[in-house]
Amino acid sequence: MLGRVLAAGGVTAVFCSVVIAAVVTTVAVFDQPGPSTSSAGGGSAPSPEAVSDVPANMLVLYQGAARVCPGLDWSVLAAIGKVETDHARSTLPGVHAGENSAGAAGPMQFLRDTFDAVVARHQLPGGGASPPSRYDPYDAVYAASYYLCDSGAPADLHAAIYAYNHAEWYVEGVLDQARRYRTLAPDGTGNCANPRGTGRAALVLAFACGQLGQPYVWGGDGPEASGGWDCSGLTRAAYLAAGITLPRVAQDQYYASPPVPENELQPGDLVFYGTADNIHHVGIYLGAGKMINAPTFDQPVQIADYRLGDYFGATRPTIQDSPSENRHSAE
Repeated sequence: MLGRVLAAGGVTAVFCSVVIAAVVTTVAVFDQPGPSTSSAGGGSAPSPEAVSDVPANMLVLYQGAARVCPGLDWSVLAAIGKVETDHARSTLPGVHAGENSAGAAGPMQFLRDTFDAVVARHQLPGGGASPPSRYDPYDAVYAASYYLCDSGAPADLHAAIYAYNHAEWYVEGVLDQARRYRTLAPDGTGNCANPRGTGRAALVLAFACGQLGQPYVWGGDGPEASGGWDCSGLTRAAYLAAGITLPRVAQDQYYASPPVPENELQPGDLVFYGTADNIHHVGIYLGAGKMINAPTFDQPVQIADYRLGDYFGATRPTIQDSPSENRHSAE
């Protein structure tokens, strides 16, 4: 059984850099080619609440650890992490050192015997402490994922969470928090919630929304390949998820597809920033004046206003696109 601590208080290169001021937004973004794209897994898309509340490094960790229990949504791990220690931000005893009154310790509040039993059954992926430690977030979150799986998740999620902490109120609290942390698809109104996109655009948006909270990495092609995304890496991977191959950098992506007038923008369209000779940033239009993009260093993939200071234009890639058919001038 697990103990718990309630968080009661508890150049051509793209490196897509966006500098946003309080009143005036400016963009200074560059693209860098990277390796082949890699998709991210872990389940549903993070909700705005998840992106704002869960530290970026923990969000990536929850999403990655969920994969060791096929079908388990990352939001369940994140909800447990929230309830137990506010994603390791709690200063209560037993979170960063020692144990609480029940003998639990670490960000996921494992009893020593429980943690040791999980580690004995499963070899934790490299990346944590050596030997594995329940105080190490990487080890603790992966151990929690294995423990939930051993306890019946995802088929019997109620039983698995109950095994984590034997209380119905705890199960309901975790499930409720998990629901608030996840969304499933974009709604076409500038949010990632209920599906509104149509055809391949819906697939593009669903993929992009699933990357919310992932870190920005210059030349990044996804969390598995690079540890995160840059702007054109994200857009290329999102369209690849819909069966459409785009060039790697923003400049080439713009000239590879038919342009779209700004007054005809639809969810899923690509929006570009810069000049004809220096298109330095790209995002995916969500609707209602919003886009999803990988903006700059120290800012995760996020939803933002699409009308930045140097908006250049938009395109709508299609399955029939080819550079010879769709390459257009900037005039």
